[in-house]
Amino acid sequence: MRKLVAGALLVTIASVACGGNGGSEGDGPLVVYSGRAEELVGPLLEEFEAESGIELDIRYADSSELAATLIAEGEESAADVFFAQDPASLGAAAGLMAPLPEETLDLVDGRFHDRDGRWVGTSGRVRVVVHNTASDLPLPQTIDDAVDPDWAGQLGVAPTNGSFLAFVSAMILERGEDATREWLEALAANDPVEFDGNAPIVEATDTGELGGGLVNHYYLLRLRAEGQGNNTENYFIPAGDVGSLVMPAGVGIMANTDRPEAAQEFVDFLLAEEAQTFFATETFEFPLIEGIPQPDGVPPLSEINAPDVDLSDLAGVLDLATRLVAEAGLV
Repeated sequence: MRKLVAGALLVTIASVACGGNGGSEGDGPLVVYSGRAEELVGPLLEEFEAESGIELDIRYADSSELAATLIAEGEESAADVFFAQDPASLGAAAGLMAPLPEETLDLVDGRFHDRDGRWVGTSGRVRVVVHNTASDLPLPQTIDDAVDPDWAGQLGVAPTNGSFLAFVSAMILERGEDATREWLEALAANDPVEFDGNAPIVEATDTGELGGGLVNHYYLLRLRAEGQGNNTENYFIPAGDVGSLVMPAGVGIMANTDRPEAAQEFVDFLLAEEAQTFFATETFEFPLIEGIPQPDGVPPLSEINAPDVDLSDLAGVLDLATRLVAEAGLV
């Protein structure tokens, strides 16, 4: 596994790296390393270019790979901005970021930005149990109920997916290493159905192949936007444990940028009404600033019983989470 990951990172580094920043403010395009997929945010970033007149040079890749690339490149990185899908990836590269202005951080709830102010959340995703409405399987009241024998062979998981690993990282912070290992071993013993990502879990649940799965909330909403998903519902675990973890996508400005004003304008754009509405209506994520209507079909973010986990600490246990998942036999 380590050889495969190392090879992927080398490919990413070779394709992304192109030297450090240089020149004065306003020279050349603003370089954005984006762990958010082009099919999701491409139209929004095009709108930023049109409105601001700032040209973007966007390098798309997996968020964790881009974080590793930034670390490998260090001060020689060409990146001005890191736009990532999860707080663990942001945290891994946070040491290379400049502190954001207080007025920027104050736009979102303190849970959704780095405690040292180096990245800020731009939209929220919530872990849920997606379930087939025709199934009589008992809906879990806690994340421990998801490994109940009733769910044997009926629960879809994506153990190599970044969101699942962030969820496991949060469990380590909430419960500790030993308890997390026990939960993962119980999950593996319950014969889960493994997938590479969240979308096929929701699709299999909707067709009745699965009773349900552990995913992020927006995958069902996207399926419904395509005219499917009518046999499936999102279920928000009520216990307040990591089964209802809220994970923001977010953005940070690299400390070595030579375009700090343009980079800040990019961050401001992502936290303004237009972009926040885009996240709610086009990617079906929770907007993180006040006054923006949330996606249809989900409870208010304030009503979700999320765990008390400091997202700034996720990066520090991500490697351990990856190892525990592998040791449990889930990969």
